[in-house]
Amino acid sequence: MKYSSFTNPLHSHEHSLNTLNLLYEYDDFMESVATVVDLGSGSDLHDLEWWTTRTTRDEQQLPLEIQGTAVDLELPDRSVDHVSFVKHDIQTFSENKRPFDVLWCHDVFQYLHSPYQALANWRNIADDDAMLVLTFPQTVSMQYNVQAFDLLPGHCFHHTMTSLIYMLALNGWDCNGGFFKKHAEDPWLHAIVYKSSQEPLPPGTSWYELMETGLLPETAAKSVFKHGYVRQQDLVLPWLDKSLTWMAQQ
Repeated sequence: MKYSSFTNPLHSHEHSLNTLNLLYEYDDFMESVATVVDLGSGSDLHDLEWWTTRTTRDEQQLPLEIQGTAVDLELPDRSVDHVSFVKHDIQTFSENKRPFDVLWCHDVFQYLHSPYQALANWRNIADDDAMLVLTFPQTVSMQYNVQAFDLLPGHCFHHTMTSLIYMLALNGWDCNGGFFKKHAEDPWLHAIVYKSSQEPLPPGTSWYELMETGLLPETAAKSVFKHGYVRQQDLVLPWLDKSLTWMAQQ
């Protein structure tokens, strides 16, 4: 069964546009992108179609000619120009003829039963300094001033911002130069990180060892230095629009 947090693919794409439209404002970045993979692309390919139809924002708009790859176990319902399809479990997808500049994963990560292995595998298909964009809902929340731990259909783990940062840094994704967002009244976790030269470390690696890699956000590293681990309330994290997420307010 294919799970989703949205009632239909268009609602999912509308949610994606909150991030995509911010990325589009970074002209040099967009012009540097040649290949994008959508990990868990779904049936309608709206997000990939957005990437492959982008143009420059100049007065004379020129196509960016971005090539897209959809990876999923289910065939898409339609074809899209400049998009190829690979039938594969995204958790074990670790080989491709050409590395990707952007790895896009929207409303999928929460359903993975091997998230550590997936993040390690995805490094193998990422070009140097490639960008990984993750968006998925947190299942720990406050409801009527009471903590709620709801394991929704298809979910395997309770993810939080601290656990996400740990998993990403552990697998060699640079969170120090990355972007994160989580609103207090919104369950969605947003992360944009970059492939580093650091090889993945074994699960269970200490926060101190991760701090020494230089891959943790600045406020996370300060929290480790002071307490020996990352406290959520210590995290202050930047987003693409230069806003800050103060996790102490969550």
